[in-house]
This record gives sequence, C-alpha cells and structure tokens, in this order.
Amino acid sequence: MTENIAGLEVDSVVTFTKEVTQDDINTFADVTGDHNPLHSNAEYAAKTRFKQPIAHGMFGAGVISAALGTRLAPDSVVVYLGQNLRFRAPVLAGDTITATCTVTTVETEKSRIGLQTVVTNQEGIEVIIGDAQVMIDEIRN
Repeated sequence: MTENIAGLEVDSVVTFTKEVTQDDINTFADVTGDHNPLHSNAEYAAKTRFKQPIAHGMFGAGVISAALGTRLAPDSVVVYLGQNLRFRAPVLAGDTITATCTVTTVETEKSRIGLQTVVTNQEGIEVIIGDAQVMIDEIRN
C-alpha cells in the first residue's frame, strides 16, 4: 500500500502561477520594509549586473508558499516547517513565474511531507530551486 497524507503520495505535483508586475514588487517592498533600490529604482538598477529592477528573492519564493498553502491539500491545514532555496536567475516585472512542488517523501506517522520546489519563468528558466518540508493537519470541526 502506498503511503499518503490527504491523498498526496510520492510524485504528486502541484503548481501555482503568478504574473509579476512592478506594482506587486513595490507592494512587497512596502509590506516587508525592504526598499533596496535594486527593486524599484530603474536608474540605480541600470548600474547593476541586472541592468533593470528585479523582484525580491522572497517574492519569487512566495509562489512556492502559495502553491503549498492553496493547492497542496486545500481541505487541510498545511504548516510550513522548512524551506531551502537557491536563487538562480532574477525575476523581472513582466515575468510569469510558476512554482512546481513535487512530493518526495511522505511520513504518515508525523503527518509530514517533503517536496522538491522549483520556480520557473515563462521561458522555462529555473529562477529558484530547493526543497521544503510541511506538516498537514486535517481541519477539525
């Protein structure tokens, strides 16, 4: 018998896609307080290796959180336990990014799931790679 939690088993996949706008990036800066000009000042960003403003790394990682929180087990509570990230390419305003989360381990005794996490842009370029661990609890009435 295959181990599963909330119908999830090894190789189950969920995705979440988001089009990135400069307004999104500016809002993220306001919410987090990270007003590094690399993210909002075109003149400043033009002097960097990126030549234009880029989204915050954690903005890109946020689509992983959205996939896990809204798509992984929508009828259960998904609790983030950990996330490893490697930022491989910039995310720009105008990009469409997709998080793909693939279940790699299932621990039914602890209600824990391990996942490979990858964020790609509209060209299929991996902008973030990593792995995550979540706990899944059923909603109690």
